[in-house]
Amino acid sequence: MIKSFSNCCVQFDKRIVDAMRAIDTAGVGIALIVSENGKLAGTLTDGDVRRALLGGAQLISPLAPFVQKAFTAVAPSISRAEILDLMQSRTLHQVPIVDSVGKLVGLHLLHDILGAVERPNWAVIMAGGRGTRLGQLTDKTPKPMIKVAGRPIIERLVLHLVGFGIRRIFISINYLGHIIESHFGDGSHYGCKIEYLRENVPLSTGGALSLLPEPPNDPVIVMNGDLVTQVNIEKMLAFHANGQFQATIGLRSYSHQVPYGCAEVENGQVKRLEEKPLIARLINAGTYVLAPSVLKHIPRKFFPITDLFSGCLDRKESVGAFPIEDDWIDVGQGDQLKQAREGSV
Repeated sequence: MIKSFSNCCVQFDKRIVDAMRAIDTAGVGIALIVSENGKLAGTLTDGDVRRALLGGAQLISPLAPFVQKAFTAVAPSISRAEILDLMQSRTLHQVPIVDSVGKLVGLHLLHDILGAVERPNWAVIMAGGRGTRLGQLTDKTPKPMIKVAGRPIIERLVLHLVGFGIRRIFISINYLGHIIESHFGDGSHYGCKIEYLRENVPLSTGGALSLLPEPPNDPVIVMNGDLVTQVNIEKMLAFHANGQFQATIGLRSYSHQVPYGCAEVENGQVKRLEEKPLIARLINAGTYVLAPSVLKHIPRKFFPITDLFSGCLDRKESVGAFPIEDDWIDVGQGDQLKQAREGSV
């Protein structure tokens, strides 16, 4: 979002030449037409201006007849991945931001959403699992391709990564992998390059990394393919670098209330009673950053990624704990999928 968008704004009662000046001054290819109370009344692109002039309008003509009132705008709360999804699906380069009463508060630019600086880091999305916990939902559809709010889960992950400047993404595939490969192709439609790690036999979340075509030069982001999350990739990479960790695990706070009264017993005697205690733990959130040197310890066989971290600890290598406080749901379970589809994330 551009913080200063006032030079894009033109009052509704101005002339075409005023809109042209705003488009030229702001340099973002659009003028935002506002009413006296600051509400967004419409838009005017440089293409709209050209068509108006070719149609006989003069520079001093009122711009009101040429304002595009059927514009696309979003609320301030929309996520980076969602705005990128919207822009790419509708071929938009600019999307205004309006508040609950329609007042203009900002402007999203595709260039900024994609990231002014392309990151050298690769990302790997693990999408080869069967998804047996979801029953019939995955009989003909791989779990990462299940839709949440009209979009496959894994597509949201790809757009999320692209929104943080990641341009090279690997997807590990096995069960119904051809469906995922057919959907994404080479990734060019999503603003990145997508390559596939084809598991002829299941290799688990760790073993699939052994299929990378060459060693990376920079830390690699690894994500489970069944996550609906807004985890801040930039912050996680910075945390990993600042801590000089060999591996970083994204952790999420999880609480569970025991539905029964509990007792603490010592030597056959009850020492303490607690009614329906709330137990809080940090859980593995399925999002990781791995230093290139760690990948050499991964065998090409069934190898859970937790074994990789255990090996790091055995070798006295530092493993970072990155707290994920952003929205996060693992849709590998039916109740979590229902929560995601109901719009909790």
